Amino acid sequence: MADPHDQVTITPYRDGPLLVRGPFRLQDMQGRVIDVERETVALCRCGRSRVRPFCDGSHKLTRFRAPSAAERGREPDSG
Repeated sequence: MADPHDQVTITPYRDGPLLVRGPFRLQDMQGRVIDVERETVALCRCGRSRVRPFCDGSHKLTRFRAPSAAERGREPDSG
């Protein structure tokens, strides 16, 4: 069984970013690695950040709204 400290945890914050904690690899859609020097990062959910894919707090200025929990009645997009 995997050590829980070796797992990635992604937490959607209400009206804010996705907080990613733990050892992870971030890459673009072409598979190129996006350099991340920390084990905890905030990823933009509102689409307004000037440092995407990372959050810069723009969600506060744009009054972005999203729940912390999964929205019921919607199937996840398989991409």
